[in-house]
Amino acid sequence: MVSSMIYCREHSLVQSARSAESGVPKTFGMRISIPTLQDQPGGIGPGNRIIRAALISLMERDIMFKPKFFTVLSEITPQQLAKDLTAGILVGIVALPLAIAFAIASGVSPEKGLITAVIGGFLVSFLGGSRVQIGGPTGAFIVILYGIVEQYGVNGLMIATIMAGVILMIMGFAQFGSLIKFIPYPVVVGFTSGIAVIILSSQISDFLGLAIDKVPADFIEKWIAYATHLGTFNPESLAVGMLSLLLIIFWPKVSRKIPGSIVAIIASTLLVRFAGLDVATIETRFGDIPSSLPDPAIPVFDFATVRQLVMPATTIALLGAIEALLSAVVADGMIGSRHKSNMELVAQGVANIITPLFGGIPVTGAIARTATNVKNGGRTPVAGMVHAVTLLGIMLLFGKWAKLIPMPTLAAILIVVAWNMSEHHVFRQLLKSPRSDVIVLLTTFGLTVVFDLSLAIEIGMLLSVILFMQRMAGLANVDVVTGELRDREEEDDPNTIVTRAVPEGVEVFEITGAMFFGAASKFKDAMHIVENKPAIRIIRMRKVLSIDATGLNMLRELLLDCRKSGITLILSGVHAQPLFAMQQFGIYDEIGEENIFGNIDDALDRSRDLLGQPKRGRAEDFVPTVKRDKE
Repeated sequence: MVSSMIYCREHSLVQSARSAESGVPKTFGMRISIPTLQDQPGGIGPGNRIIRAALISLMERDIMFKPKFFTVLSEITPQQLAKDLTAGILVGIVALPLAIAFAIASGVSPEKGLITAVIGGFLVSFLGGSRVQIGGPTGAFIVILYGIVEQYGVNGLMIATIMAGVILMIMGFAQFGSLIKFIPYPVVVGFTSGIAVIILSSQISDFLGLAIDKVPADFIEKWIAYATHLGTFNPESLAVGMLSLLLIIFWPKVSRKIPGSIVAIIASTLLVRFAGLDVATIETRFGDIPSSLPDPAIPVFDFATVRQLVMPATTIALLGAIEALLSAVVADGMIGSRHKSNMELVAQGVANIITPLFGGIPVTGAIARTATNVKNGGRTPVAGMVHAVTLLGIMLLFGKWAKLIPMPTLAAILIVVAWNMSEHHVFRQLLKSPRSDVIVLLTTFGLTVVFDLSLAIEIGMLLSVILFMQRMAGLANVDVVTGELRDREEEDDPNTIVTRAVPEGVEVFEITGAMFFGAASKFKDAMHIVENKPAIRIIRMRKVLSIDATGLNMLRELLLDCRKSGITLILSGVHAQPLFAMQQFGIYDEIGEENIFGNIDDALDRSRDLLGQPKRGRAEDFVPTVKRDKE
């Protein structure tokens, strides 16, 4: 028996292990002794291969389940720490009204939303697999949580949340994180658009100030109740709600530094307080908001309730997983990083087990808050932890004043959330997709709105499997699938954007794998958070080996959005099949041959040319990624 001594950096541990037979890499870090069996004279026998494969698998697993915070800890410089602190504080301010509004809409008291953002948000950042993910309560959960509270009470919600946390941890350790990325986008849009319609309908009573003692949970019954009580609407509530809505919509034209929702809350609270308006507030509905975190308490478990909550808990877990991983993919494209999806699921699971012990509700990744973090300079999990601490400070110091917030203002905030969540532009585009996609979209949407979200999840997942098998049967590039199934630490990449000088006024977003179409849409929405719009937007497509009609529609939508905003769109890393498909679809000429490139260096030089700057040429360590660059 002999030993092969391997020296490797932590993030390239597996690669070094695989290259051990060809020599010892000149790197630094851990020293690992890998025993080998010399089964055949002068050669490497099967025993050696088995042991080596087993050790490589253990190394991969060790890296896969190491939180991002600990892998980037050595990279945090004083300058980056300052940016993370600033970003965390700003995101904490943005999260304040959303946490309160989501809690109330879910049928629980407002402080439970704050507790969720504080404890859950901290754990997601500390233990998660993303550099910049911001965790907290989101609109995706409102429908299912409201139903659980109605039927099983707050104790039942705590049990369901803990069960969802356990399911998420099982999904993570079973390495399901990469598989969730393959859920077809029509299914996701069907869920989210349906949830958005329900959120909107649930806020009509508070927005209009209708005198309804208890709003029905059923969608159709709810609108019947609104119609029968329409004569009881409160003009003062409507005025406050409209004022808040207008402030939220138009304030970004004044400043994007201070969220419109914060401005609306301050303005409407002062108006109601000093004008003596007869408008419902958090205080009149829920009483005082505690100014401290409660002591942990274990819910009362009984087997009958647990059995009934299996499907609701599974729904929470699936929604949380989809939302968190979609948010992480969008963030990856914005910062040129790579998240660990399985570690992210484990962290989400831990957060959902611990948070309800303090009275919180389910936690997941929040796309808008994550994008806000990125655009304000956050690049490590420190920003997410600071966001949680900021919210805790606000809760402790100013919690007693939050009770004065008018209910119509919170309704206005949620109406805007529902509008943004509806993805109406994507919904319309998907209606032009192949018939199978349209059927899936309308089925999941209809089931979510009219029937039950849990039923919609069941049918939607079944349709996902059928669609996935159908698409994989016609996919020639198997590496697209296997590449997405790998969930490793960030690898050495000679063409990474981190090593390139990106000119001021240029933004680069990289499309990665199967989540491209969903991420592209979310990315477009996230870009609206940017205070100063870029002059040029570069979309990297080196990992998109094939594209279908749905993807082409999304790409055209991105192009139209860029034109509307006066932004030049440049594509880089475009492979042969997408290039041919764009020519057939007509989008090739719309973008312009001069703005489509095979690699990022040429695309950056094109942006420099447009900005009147000298070109730099290709990097010394440039590696071709498309076939025509290799010829």
